[in-house]
Amino acid sequence: MVPLLERKLLFVTGKGGVGKSTIAASIGLLAAEQGKRTLVCEVDAKGNLADFYEAGETAFEARELQPNLWAMSMDTEASLKEYLSLQLKIPLLGRIGPVARTFDFIATAAPGVKEILTIGKLAWEVRERHYDLVVVDSVASGHIVGQLTAPQGINELVSVGMVRHQTQWMLDILTDPAQTGVVIVAAPEEMPVTETLELADRLKAETKVDLAAVVVNRVLPELFTDREEELFERLRTAEKVAALNTALDGDVGPILDAAELAVTLRRSRAGHLTRLRAGLDPSLPLLFVPYLFSRTHGARATRQVAEMLADEL
Repeated sequence: MVPLLERKLLFVTGKGGVGKSTIAASIGLLAAEQGKRTLVCEVDAKGNLADFYEAGETAFEARELQPNLWAMSMDTEASLKEYLSLQLKIPLLGRIGPVARTFDFIATAAPGVKEILTIGKLAWEVRERHYDLVVVDSVASGHIVGQLTAPQGINELVSVGMVRHQTQWMLDILTDPAQTGVVIVAAPEEMPVTETLELADRLKAETKVDLAAVVVNRVLPELFTDREEELFERLRTAEKVAALNTALDGDVGPILDAAELAVTLRRSRAGHLTRLRAGLDPSLPLLFVPYLFSRTHGARATRQVAEMLADEL
């Protein structure tokens, strides 16, 4: 398989709440620090991409945050204006109000139009080689297939002309595994694992876009050995708890409860990871990011996750 950071366009998706934005921001930072001109684009309009770099709000116009790293937020109306300027030679500052209103009408009546403007903008950045890598903090796993298949759907409807030409070069980029890949972010829990396996199957069945990797976020470390677990069990008798309370002049019950919870969570999550690995292509990279027992937003956390990903790649 093509190494993750050797691709040109990466769509990062996953079930809501698993940390896909964290992973997207961290992949972008890692690529930039390895010398690649990198663009990170936020698509789902949450508006918090900048939080991961602590660098101020992002807009449609890409802004350099640090050497080799640019960030932007997708805006389909701005993408339309840019498209009209590039393809129809309409000045960006020209009056396109009626065109924009027509666009809103068409986009509402014909699903896939806004997706085309999103995909088209990102693929255009790749085609023009403005960046070595474009990392997309994409829509959640329930919507990513519709976004990726929009160019194919329009391409099948239109047999000739400029529209078909425009969607064809997008498809050439999207379906080339040397250039484009999807990264699914999961967590070691039942529902995220289930959705990841379902999405992997849908990508294979419904699209021609390559699944580049699965990143499992928030993996709990193995805090205790088997011998230590056995020791905790032996200490839980009433007599020994009372003796420890007296010796330490405190209540050790919550400590023992916390140790038991840590062991239980680790074992249950290990089972979910086993199911995930068994359900994926054995050749697919499965990357693990340990749980951060600290703030998960901000430049420091993004750098920590980037370093963890570097160890996995």
